Amino acid sequence: MKRLVFSLCFIAVSAAYVWQQKQSTPAQTQIDAELLGEPATAPSSAPSLHGSASPAVFRLAASGSEPATYSAGVVKVASSTGLGYVDGAFTGPAVNAYYGIVQIQAVVQGGRVARLKVLQYPSDRQTSIAINRQALPILRDEVIAAQSAQVDIVSGATLTSQAFIRSLDGALRQAH
Repeated sequence: MKRLVFSLCFIAVSAAYVWQQKQSTPAQTQIDAELLGEPATAPSSAPSLHGSASPAVFRLAASGSEPATYSAGVVKVASSTGLGYVDGAFTGPAVNAYYGIVQIQAVVQGGRVARLKVLQYPSDRQTSIAINRQALPILRDEVIAAQSAQVDIVSGATLTSQAFIRSLDGALRQAH
């Protein structure tokens, strides 16, 4: 009898987990839209963290970069400007952020970083989605303002921030 009760409880918990994971898809769509600067298309039932307090940021000390284990693609445009970067789209290496891979593509126009596209980021857990919903737009805005990969990390998203910075640094090195 105990085995039967245990089995039924296990099945119920597994079903609840699967249902909860399927409910996370609208939140994922919301993050993708926010990172690309597009209006969100997720239904209003998607959880929102925009009303919460802003996370603190800390300065990341410059350190030697580790060799990337993934290949990076490059799309270059022939024109060069005097502002430091070659125009084009530059893809940084995919960097392991412990909970998933982070990969950034920098789009340079007029010798300046115009846009960042987050190609990959940890998004398979609700916690990762919640963290990245706040951290990735902050990192994107800091990079656009600083025009370099030497930006602050976001507290509470240290691993993602460090992987973001390493991938972006690889992309911007290609743009020089």
